[in-house]
Amino acid sequence: MQRDSTPNRSITILHVAKEAKVSKSTVSLVLQGSDRIRDATAQRVREAALALGYVYNRRAAELRRQSSNMVGVIINDLMNPFFAEVLVGIERKLVDAGYIVLMAHTHEDLDRQRRVLLSMREQNAAGIVICPALGTPNSLPKEVKAWGIPLVVMVRSLGSGSYDYVGSDNERGVYMAASHLLAAGHRHIGFLGGQSGAVYDQRLRGYAKALEAAGLPVKKNLIVLSAPSRPGGWEAMTTMLQVSPRPSAAVCYNDVTAFGALAALGEKSLRAGTDFALVGFDNVLDAAHSNPPLSTIDIRPSELGERAAVALMARIANPKIKHQLYLAEPKLVLRQSG
Repeated sequence: MQRDSTPNRSITILHVAKEAKVSKSTVSLVLQGSDRIRDATAQRVREAALALGYVYNRRAAELRRQSSNMVGVIINDLMNPFFAEVLVGIERKLVDAGYIVLMAHTHEDLDRQRRVLLSMREQNAAGIVICPALGTPNSLPKEVKAWGIPLVVMVRSLGSGSYDYVGSDNERGVYMAASHLLAAGHRHIGFLGGQSGAVYDQRLRGYAKALEAAGLPVKKNLIVLSAPSRPGGWEAMTTMLQVSPRPSAAVCYNDVTAFGALAALGEKSLRAGTDFALVGFDNVLDAAHSNPPLSTIDIRPSELGERAAVALMARIANPKIKHQLYLAEPKLVLRQSG
């Protein structure tokens, strides 16, 4: 006789265990989606739960554990394709591991970032990955740790401290880009884009060290600050083209800045790679398809996201492990722009 499979709130996990002839813990693991139970046993448990009309209350289970399978990912600028690619890498790893990813975009707003963090705390997030907004206090990792929530900081470091960090070797990457332009014979080389923060300081330091190694001075009028965006890159290049004597090459803070710079060159009937050499930073997917294709420093954004996810899962699994540090090794990718 077929049983009524209508959900029955009075049926408990003990009833399912008895019906399936397994332990209570085995039923719990199956209902949580664990891969530690043999397929045949897991199928028997699911059939028993369906036959009895058992409803698994996932939220109640999460409250008992005082956490959830939700992981928060906080991005400062989702308009930048670099962060979209990073997010893809994070999500791929976490979803495969059974987590639900909740993404929030702060748009460099510290108040919004604070509200998002508090919301994730209220939701008992299993962990948080954050690319901090500009101006985020260095005390943030310590504060989140006090909440009992594992945290991984990515892309933008928050100074020294015992927190998990995943980013890139920014100084070395820009040093490689500027050294390439110097080896190509350029002597008036600019630095375009970026405004403040640890990443900007590190990349600018790489630019300065390359010039100094070649015996060249760092000229302030060849360093043009701007928002790290397409409009910012357009404005920065427009300003740089007015410098006298005009530089013949530039390293850009990131690829998006470089895309704006390419547009500004085009408006002046100048072509990157022929009239002006340009090198970006990040190697987003669009860099290979810009006009002309953009030379850049590759830090593999999607892989960076995967590394952040792996670091977070390691921290969740063992909160007492030594703090983790991963810096992507930069690689120079030469295309037509420089």
